[in-house]
Amino acid sequence: MSTGCTPSQTVGPYLHIGLDWLNTTQLAAANVAGERCIIQGQLTDADGAPIPDGMIEIWQANSYGKYDHPLDQQELPLEKSFTGFGRTPTDAQGCFRFSTIKPGRVPAANGVMQAPHILVNIFARGLIKQLVTRIYFPGDEHDTDPVMMHVPAQRRATLIAMPVSGQIGLYEWNIAIGSAQHETVFFEL
Repeated sequence: MSTGCTPSQTVGPYLHIGLDWLNTTQLAAANVAGERCIIQGQLTDADGAPIPDGMIEIWQANSYGKYDHPLDQQELPLEKSFTGFGRTPTDAQGCFRFSTIKPGRVPAANGVMQAPHILVNIFARGLIKQLVTRIYFPGDEHDTDPVMMHVPAQRRATLIAMPVSGQIGLYEWNIAIGSAQHETVFFEL
């Protein structure tokens, strides 16, 4: 007896089914310490077309550089009103938006301090597994960040959220999937 190949399953496009209860775009309550920021952007495919049925997840440390996770054993303040986790589906134009605070620096596995960053997972149709990347902020310690140092200098801009002119605390950070020229840098797990 011969069996045929089973088709691969992708991580989308039905990401919202059973997961809507996890959606949150407001990460920081009013009493949370730190510099407020809004990160907005658009998820696009190889042709530059919006991906309207993607899911963006973020996870970050608080402004002191501490994650709300049992493995973070640093002697730094942990704020009950800040979990550091956000998730949102993209809209019809592939857009997303998070309201949070700028994270503090956290140590890498070898103890070297990393530049402030936000961890990002991207789920979308056609992907066999999620894509993993980071959001950095302009003017931070990119040259000494142990992860950023592995990214070719000409590709680093894809990881940096840029301030929107005339809008205090508003950053633009777009995600391009499959675009040979402008694809966002993604990392292997």
